[in-house]
Amino acid sequence: MGEAKRRHDQGLPPRQTKSAKATKSAGSPWWNPGSNGGSTGERFVSLTTRGAWFGIGVLVLFWVTVRFIGPAAGWWTLSDG
Repeated sequence: MGEAKRRHDQGLPPRQTKSAKATKSAGSPWWNPGSNGGSTGERFVSLTTRGAWFGIGVLVLFWVTVRFIGPAAGWWTLSDG
């Protein structure tokens, strides 16, 4: 007698396959967006976009400091002007 027929005769539910067990896991780590559908991927994109904008802001602040604030405060002089 096959496993499926035995489980049916005993009133048991069908056996879960390995892929069905994998989809019921608690989720994937935040840094692995491909394995858990869309929500983790969306969080990853949101986090990296926020990090990129933070980096751009730091770069602009650094440039303003080097180009304008430092020379105006007498910390250094620019070689081009």
